Formats: sequence, structure tokens, C-alpha cells
Amino acid sequence: MPTRQSGGNRRRRFSALTGMVVVVLLALGISACGSSNSTNSSSSTSASTTSSSSIKLAVVTASTTQNAFQEMADGAEAAAEHEGVSMTSSAPNGVNPTQEVSQFEAAAHTAKNGVAVMTTAPEDFVRAYNQAVEEKVPVVTMDAPPPTGSKVTTYVGNNNVAVGEGLATYMLKKLPKTGEVVIGNDIPGLILLELRIKGMEAVLKKERPGLKIAGPYSVGSEPAENYDHWSNLVKAHPNAVAYLAPGDQDAVSLYRIQKQNSVHYLVGACDVDPIALEAVKDGYVYALGDPYHYMKGYIAGTLLAQHAKGKPLPEGWWNPGQGIVTSENIDEIIKRESSPANKYAFFEPLIKKELADPSAYLKPLSALG
Repeated sequence: MPTRQSGGNRRRRFSALTGMVVVVLLALGISACGSSNSTNSSSSTSASTTSSSSIKLAVVTASTTQNAFQEMADGAEAAAEHEGVSMTSSAPNGVNPTQEVSQFEAAAHTAKNGVAVMTTAPEDFVRAYNQAVEEKVPVVTMDAPPPTGSKVTTYVGNNNVAVGEGLATYMLKKLPKTGEVVIGNDIPGLILLELRIKGMEAVLKKERPGLKIAGPYSVGSEPAENYDHWSNLVKAHPNAVAYLAPGDQDAVSLYRIQKQNSVHYLVGACDVDPIALEAVKDGYVYALGDPYHYMKGYIAGTLLAQHAKGKPLPEGWWNPGQGIVTSENIDEIIKRESSPANKYAFFEPLIKKELADPSAYLKPLSALG
């Protein structure tokens, strides 16, 4: 901590006794200041006097291979930059829950002021989450809620039923009253994707009861396996009136399949992978549910940074909202995704609105169902 030394500059004359007192007091002040910094850097419970430059945060995501995960990391890193704190980022090179748990544990050891984490296997993190919480390391989960048995109490994620409903409702503009709709699922059992599919199916059953829903079929989340599964599904269901899915790779795979086979399908999926955006622009994907992944990372990173500076960490489920990508707004979304500065500029009004009134966006974790 810098110490302000005003006496020398003002050229005042002190008696010998006064000068000795000042020297002693300054020495005591410097010692106390150093002691305070040491204590606060090692304990999140006394963070109210921690300087921004000493705050260390981390973000851990499920893989470097998928855009959705990188969007969350980008948001968290941008929040850290705006808050003037340090943040490290890590993820396996391909979905690997065992490796990700190890990366989380390492992050919790070095980033004592807090870790934001997104995983596709939350049940694998129970022990690691609880150990971090017991060691007073704040944890905020993103996208996937804290699993049963976890002591983590802060979650930033969508109403995923609403994400699925929004996508399916837009698809109704093109969906006929009869025919077969094929639904894929990148990671069966992952609750956030299951809820998106639940939202899709609810809309289809209500608004298009004459449609036959085939699936959901497991299609895998990694790029190569996702492409292979969708290739087989398209061959098995060549006359489907639409192909729908809740994940990051589906639009990418179906775009490539269509171009290679010189065909056009009615496709709806989720997330804003650059190739998926290109597919919307070129007319090969009709719509994408936009789960605002950048927002999730930004909110999580901000909450952790502000907690390290002395604010209480809100408990509960923070829903940052969602959007939809169509031919009507594709140019705006492509511009948004073209640079970190453009991402922040797009979301800045919403970020400020949400952070100004957290209570409007927070619900109990029990509301997740």
C-alpha cells in the first residue's frame, strides 16, 4: 500500500521530539497497512479493504472446442477487466469432466477471491465445490445449476424452458401442420439442454399437434461426433419437415451437411457459434436461440469481483435473459460477435440495468424445479 509522506514536501520545522513522534507513527502506519493487506489477500471474509490489484479470480469452462463455453469465459474476463481485478481462464481441450474438476481445484487454490465455473457434468463437481466453499473460496456456477448436495448457493443461468419455447415459437412460421420433426440432444441428462427440449416440445404439441416428434436422439457435443450423428439422422429421416436441437454444434453440423448435399432443411438450434451465424445469414438455419452466454460470464465475474471488494455475494438464481437470432437481426448479431468491444457495447445497457437492481433478476434456487 503506498504511503503518503506529506511532511517533507511542506518544509515544516518540527522539534526533535515532534519529529521522533511522527517517524514512529508513520512506521506504525506502514506496518499496520502491510498487515491488513496480508490478511485480506488470504481471506474472502475480510475483503472489504482488499485493493482491486490484489484480487485474484478464475473462470473454468467445459472445453476450448465450443463457442458457447468461450462466450462465458469472454464475459467473465471482460467483467474482471472493468472491475480492475485479475482473472485466469482454463478449460480442457475437449469435454473432459475429470480434467475440468482438476482445473477447478487448481483454480480454487490460486484464485482465493472466487471462481466462476461452467461444466457439462455438474454432478462430478460436488466434492470439489464443497471443498472450495469450506475453504471460504466463493463459487458461482454458470449455465448449469449447482448439483444436488452442493454447498454452492449462487447460479447465473437462463430459464432454459423459455429458450426452447422462444425458438419453437419462431419456427412455427415455417412449420407445416403435419410431418415429422427430428430433435437431437447434445448431452442427454444435462438439465439445461433437457429443459430447452422441454420448451420446444411443449410449443410443438400445443400449436402443431399433428406433427410427429422423433427423438430426442443423442447427437454428441464435440464437433466431429455431432456431425457424424446428424449425418446418420438425416439419412434415417430424409423427409423430416424440420430438425431441431438445443446445443452449440447442431447448427454447425446441419449447415455443413446441407451444403455438402446441396439441399435445404428447416433447421432451428441454439447458441451463436460463428459458423452457425453464417448459416443463418446464408439461409441454411432458420433461427437460433441465443442464451446470452456472454452475459452469464459477465454477471458471474462482476458478482465475484464486487464480493471481493466487500459486497455480499447474492444467493439464488440470476437469470440474465435470452434472445433469438433470425434473418431479421443476423447482421446486428454478427457485428456483436466480431470483437470483444462490440460484445460489451451490445450488452452494456442490459448489464447496467441488471446490476442496478439485482433483486429483479434473482430467484431462489428452488425455483429451478
